[in-house]
Amino acid sequence: MCLPGATTRGRPYAQIMTSRSKQIAKLLIRFLVTTGLLVWVFSQIDLKQFWQAIREAKWPYLIGVWVLTAVLFWIRSMKMQFVLKKQSCHIDANTLFGATTITALYSMILPGILSTGVKWYILKKSSGKGSHVLSSMIYNQFSTMVLMTAFGLLAIIISNPTPLLFPNATYQWLLPVICGILLIALLLFVSLLLHHRHGSRIINILKIPLNPLPAGIQQKGREILDQIAGFQTAGWRFHLMVALITFIDTLVGGVVTYILAARTANIDAPTLIFVWLCTGIYIIGRLPITVANLGVREVSLVGFLAMYNVEKPAALLMAMVLFSALVAMAMIGAIYQISWGITGKKLNSPPD
Repeated sequence: MCLPGATTRGRPYAQIMTSRSKQIAKLLIRFLVTTGLLVWVFSQIDLKQFWQAIREAKWPYLIGVWVLTAVLFWIRSMKMQFVLKKQSCHIDANTLFGATTITALYSMILPGILSTGVKWYILKKSSGKGSHVLSSMIYNQFSTMVLMTAFGLLAIIISNPTPLLFPNATYQWLLPVICGILLIALLLFVSLLLHHRHGSRIINILKIPLNPLPAGIQQKGREILDQIAGFQTAGWRFHLMVALITFIDTLVGGVVTYILAARTANIDAPTLIFVWLCTGIYIIGRLPITVANLGVREVSLVGFLAMYNVEKPAALLMAMVLFSALVAMAMIGAIYQISWGITGKKLNSPPD
């Protein structure tokens, strides 16, 4: 029985219950959004055609999707190790790979960026340098988002899907022009942000819009910006190396994974389409709106691939193949968590 004023771990019981209630409410909303998107997708599908697509699928490509995803997770771990070394934080590749797969496990419940909190907790326990791990993870996420956005804009400029999206549009050149302007602005912004002299000014400018926001959001926003500032003196060779690894891992690897998943479902579409689909789904997947990115991936693939005369059942099958790769990595993460839980090596219980 908890008496008035009782505390748990130094916090008032009522405060803990309020926090838990908010977390449950947010999780419920994400489940509802996920369910709503999936219901809409399946309402567009003829189940007989869907089962036919499953029977005609080229399942050997599915093994390729799983193997390639595991390889990409290992490359991602090596990239994180490279970034951490810049912060004088040395963690072995196996621990990083295990933390990455455990993050995939928790992404089944915690969407987008929220699931990476588990990864931070594991790496903090391994290194004892929570702030260094945090800054490295923020820089890692930031660099990946920038590169994926840049190549997504470039793919839209080259492929120009305007005639398919808006067949009666008067200015069909407008979308590539807008994307070109955004691409130039993005590259200029990143160049100034990571510059050793001008970067601090950009950080201060970015802090200004935080002033009207609640104190808690202000504090978190300022902390993130200050963490990025720690890499302004890293040098362009370091940034280019991170960009190269990100290009191989997230973009090239991601697009090849999409192509293999498409081959599984007997889908043949231009490669550039998979570039901007991969980048778009990745960026939207960072938002905490659904569980395990379910719904977003399916709606995007079913909706956009239909413009290229891809049957909706085949597009849904492709989405399920991509989701199965995440499930496979989550299963590996479960093995790591059980193993580490038994030995008490990394993660005995998840953080609040």
